[in-house]
Amino acid sequence: MSLYNKYRPKVFTDVQGQEHVVATLEKSAVSGKLAHAYLFAGSRGIGKTTIARLLAKELMTRGIEDQELKKTIQKGVDEGNIVDLLEIDAASNRGIDDIRELIEKVQYSPVIASAKVYIVDEVHMLTKEAFNALLKTLEEPPEFVFFILATTELNKIPTTIQSRCQCFPFRHIREEDIIRRLQYIADQEHISIDREALRAIAAASEGGMRDAISLLDQMQSLEDIGIEDVKKRTGGTGAEYSANALEAISANDKNAILQSIAKVEDAGVPLDVFLRHLLKSTRNALHESISKNETTAGNLRMLDVLLKAIRDMRTSPVPGLVVEAALLTLCTDDGASIPTPVAKMETPKKVEPIIEKKAPVEEAPVIPEPTHSEEAQTEELKQPEPEASEVPSAIINAPEVSIESIRQSWTSVVNDATPSSVKMSLKNGRVTEFENNTITICFSSAFHRDKVRGVDASRTVEGLFEKIFKKKIAIHCKLEEDAGTAAAMPVSEPKQEMVNMADAAAEIF
Repeated sequence: MSLYNKYRPKVFTDVQGQEHVVATLEKSAVSGKLAHAYLFAGSRGIGKTTIARLLAKELMTRGIEDQELKKTIQKGVDEGNIVDLLEIDAASNRGIDDIRELIEKVQYSPVIASAKVYIVDEVHMLTKEAFNALLKTLEEPPEFVFFILATTELNKIPTTIQSRCQCFPFRHIREEDIIRRLQYIADQEHISIDREALRAIAAASEGGMRDAISLLDQMQSLEDIGIEDVKKRTGGTGAEYSANALEAISANDKNAILQSIAKVEDAGVPLDVFLRHLLKSTRNALHESISKNETTAGNLRMLDVLLKAIRDMRTSPVPGLVVEAALLTLCTDDGASIPTPVAKMETPKKVEPIIEKKAPVEEAPVIPEPTHSEEAQTEELKQPEPEASEVPSAIINAPEVSIESIRQSWTSVVNDATPSSVKMSLKNGRVTEFENNTITICFSSAFHRDKVRGVDASRTVEGLFEKIFKKKIAIHCKLEEDAGTAAAMPVSEPKQEMVNMADAAAEIF
């Protein structure tokens, strides 16, 4: 028998880490105020099914005075061979026919126990029709029938089902509670293991008691279990590699990023675990920046990239490639990169050309002919006109307006744009040219193009450019042309536009 089954709690007092659930259920059992439907929600391996069985014991032995019969029922629940307890895996029995069969059997009275209990695991896997069929029975079950539903994805349970159940959220078990339980099992089984190894097992299990005990079971054949033995079997937690990756990103060192990912893969650390450690570090940095009233644009950008990478990994045939692309995106120097500091664009060598370039435009009526000497031009600029006195100050504090400087500031404009729907549409665009004081932005989607060229949105974007370059600049939004063939495909374009609109809605909500 596996250690997990051997040391599964037999009474409520043996349960670790879910005291808030146990205390409520125990008081309900003592007072006799038990509901007919419960919903246990939480991640895997934290005690949902275990507590469901303990609750089933209470329900099935209520009012039974015969101690021998009570022990027989309790033993049957522990071994899973009592006829009045039905454990159903909704992942395998998810259709409406399965639920209809269950509902038909609900009407029969219990054979041995005082109640019939149905434990439905992974209940979120039921189809919509199956949920609807179950709804009426949950609301008005026979007096002797009780339902205990368990799920790892509460958000997939219809609110109509949740409203008919007493819902109990299960939390991750604390590392200290896991270590305490592992130490007890190790003592009972005469397993030699040091404290650091126990802590490494608890950390690798990420709050799941079942995974922790299973890992201890896997290594119990070793004579003396140390932390290195745990790392060999878990590949480490990934935390030791995240610091190196963050340093490489900060230094814009692409080779170091690739090397850090290679080390993670060589060590056998799951890439999603590695990304979660990066997310945790970035989240902490975000909170710190907010507390210090510092800019959060870079942290938010990194969070977006990491969250998208975790989603993309689930469907990618090469997860490592997804991680590499995500982290390299964070240190590139093109329009998709983290905003470049403004100081990098304020170089002195650009000031003089700007003055020579701008003076004729701003002071056209009073600028002398090109044949004038340099001294004459200087004297003209010093004339006591209000406009002339303001121009040099504004020009010196602004970067040169060019296609390169516009592209460098593009990410900053996107991050500062409001509302979020406009920001999301701007991410779909790219700057293609700058001519006649107008920036052309191309979009692959007509939906995003129309969103940005709206009156309020375009004024917002133009205002952001004016804030950077200290002058009014217009924007022009248009669709990208695919070698002149875009107009030749009127049938497929609406379909693609609907896809883009759906993607846009998904990102917003």
